[in-house]
Formats: sequence, C-alpha cells, structure tokens
Amino acid sequence: MSAESGVPTYRGRGGIWNQYKWENYACQTAFERDPEGVLEFHELRRIEALKCQPHRGHEIITDVQTHNPDTSVITQNIDGMHQRAKSKNIIELHGSLWRMRCESEKILKEDLDQGKYQTQKCDCGNWLRPDIIWFQDMLNDKTVLAATQAIASCDLFVSIGTSAVVWPAAGYPKLAKNSGAFCVEINPEATELSGLYDQTIRMPASAGLEHLFK
Repeated sequence: MSAESGVPTYRGRGGIWNQYKWENYACQTAFERDPEGVLEFHELRRIEALKCQPHRGHEIITDVQTHNPDTSVITQNIDGMHQRAKSKNIIELHGSLWRMRCESEKILKEDLDQGKYQTQKCDCGNWLRPDIIWFQDMLNDKTVLAATQAIASCDLFVSIGTSAVVWPAAGYPKLAKNSGAFCVEINPEATELSGLYDQTIRMPASAGLEHLFK
C-alpha cells in the first residue's frame, strides 16, 4: 500500500534494506550499541513518511469500512498511512513509527504528527526505542492473535502488494483460504502464493482496489 504513496518498501525493488544494512539500524543489538544513531535513522524515516500522502487506495479501504464496519486492516507497514486516511480497526503486525516504548518501565508513548521525536528518553532516564518489530524481534502475541482471529473469520481476504515471504503474514492467505474466504491478490508482480488466490489483479494498489470495488 505505502509504496504507491512514495514510501520506500523494505524488501522489494528499491527497498530500504538494499541500501542499508539492517544490522546497523534495525535490531536490538544496534540500538544498544548506538541508540542515538538508530533513533536518527528512524527519525529520518518519519520525516520522509510525512512527505507522502495516502492515495486513492487508502481512501477506498476507508470507504469500504464505512459500509462494512467489521472490515479489518492488517498491515505490515509501520508508517501510519492507514490512520492518516481515517481507516479503523487497524492491526499493525510490525508496530508503528509513531509510538515509542520504554523497555524498562514497559510503557508506550504516542509520538504523533511530527517528524522529529518529542523526546528520545523516558522519564526514568532510559532511551526510548521505536515500537516496531526489528529483525530478530518476536511479534507481539496479542497482535498476532487479533490478526489470526480476524482472518479466520473473514469471508473476503484481499492481499495488497505483499512480498509473501515474511512470516507470519506469509501464512495468512492459506489461513483465509482454508477458512472459506474468497481470496484476492492485488500486486503488479506475481508472488510465491499467487496460485492460491481465487482472483489475481496485476495492478498497483489504488487501481486494483478501484477494479475490485467499482
């Protein structure tokens, strides 16, 4: 979804990790070694994300939710674009650039609407880290459960632009299919899971969603 808004992907063509080594910027070890450097990297990501705007596809999802309030948005994106498009019921598998957390006090701090961090340290004096899933991190159990329950009970499952290689998200299409959902893939390129879907739409996100929900 976010790629069409101009937000760089992590893995695909032109992805972030083709330009930077995740070992230096996106793991707990890097954060412990150089918290200021890691926070500066993610602060720049926030600044760049705010230069981008939700596209027509985000608006369509919000409109679908207006008519079907039970619709869930399960995303691996961390840029908050769905929230900016006023979507609801958002399950962020990989967290959000707009939240910080203190590992010592186990608290979350919202840090919204501006590129630069309001603060980089907790009141207790410890560094705050972005509340996102880095390499070698485990996903939040409650978040995974919420996503699994939503997918297992849905009647329409739409996968948009995912590389279909990152778990557990890579297993969600099969879960939806086995649970009886009609499964649609919107992606300009074929993926390893394309053969599983009932319908494939080889278009960018916005055009694909227009085609699906016209």
